[in-house]
Amino acid sequence: MAKISNLLLCLSVFIFIITESALAQTCTNYKFSSNRLFKSCNDLPVLDSFLHYTYDSSSGDLQIAYRHTKLTSGKWVSWAVNPTSTGMVGAQAIVAYPQQDGTIRVYKSPISSYQTNLQEAELSFNVSELSATYQNNEMVIYAILNLPLANGGTINILWQDGSLSGNSLLPHPTSGNNVRSVSTLNLVSGSSASTTAGGADSKLRKRNIHGILNGVSWGIMMPIGAIIARYLRVAKSATPAWFYIHVFCQSSAYIIGVAGWATGLKLGGESPGIQFGTHRAIGITLFSLATVQVFAMFLRPKPEHKYRLYWNIYHHTIGYTVIVLAVVNIFKGLDILSPEKEWRNAYTAVIVALGIAAAVLEAFTWYVVIKRGKAEESAKTAQLGNAGRSQYA
Repeated sequence: MAKISNLLLCLSVFIFIITESALAQTCTNYKFSSNRLFKSCNDLPVLDSFLHYTYDSSSGDLQIAYRHTKLTSGKWVSWAVNPTSTGMVGAQAIVAYPQQDGTIRVYKSPISSYQTNLQEAELSFNVSELSATYQNNEMVIYAILNLPLANGGTINILWQDGSLSGNSLLPHPTSGNNVRSVSTLNLVSGSSASTTAGGADSKLRKRNIHGILNGVSWGIMMPIGAIIARYLRVAKSATPAWFYIHVFCQSSAYIIGVAGWATGLKLGGESPGIQFGTHRAIGITLFSLATVQVFAMFLRPKPEHKYRLYWNIYHHTIGYTVIVLAVVNIFKGLDILSPEKEWRNAYTAVIVALGIAAAVLEAFTWYVVIKRGKAEESAKTAQLGNAGRSQYA
């Protein structure tokens, strides 16, 4: 009886595996409702997507049907060819999404920077017979692209999805499968290969390193160093410790910040445009002012020197300018290199917390200074009174 039970269990598992394999959706067993036929197809590795195509090498026409399945409501999809690299920048995309009135909008959109709203414009190659369908949670994009054969017939392809707000496209996620949706495809042999390891993930890693280094240094350590110099010095017991803590924070922030600034130099080609140019210009200004500030520390006059007041004015002006520019530039960098709102919201929370802490410490500092001034004034008055009484004693 036990042997029969085990046999039935094994048979059930085998039937389940066979059934699952038979029902698994692949491009080879798919039939288009419009009876369209394509010579080749590829199961794309992520985002439940498939590409069906026919390539005519004599004319350079690539007829495609891109299918994006298992879509939830309120989603847009895109499929793109990048003629110049394996990354997002330079991609020539076709975008489709269901509008609120129930119709499907499909259009062309070249991508020139990471901060893109997927605006409609002409691509670098001709596209004809562009259309799209949406039913049963599946979007299908049809098009004919004129792509003269090059690189042995290999092209770089990308595909993506994201959420909608009404009829407006929101940025796609920048983690998980949404940064792995990159591949190369040989139109002649039909072979494909993921380029994630050396492409999207590498660029995302560089952007994250750049953002973290700059956010921690210019955006957090530098303001904390200023707060320490401004408020810790009020406590007499903290002198001269506050000075060394201040110098440590600012010098560490400068060193880490310069490293972060240097990593951004490599991103210029991947994020072209006016906004990135402004971001870089502010970064160069920050680096220059901070470097001048470092060298000025070695030239500061002693506290009793007659020019110390002017040096203090200069030092504070440059210091606060660096902090303000740093915070502005970090927000600008988040908008350009990381369009999702999570990082922006997190840094906003940090800045708000530092601002509240500074406001509380400012009020406490004035309280201590005023109280100390009254105490010193009372002590001085008492001392004068005692001196007067001793004179007539």
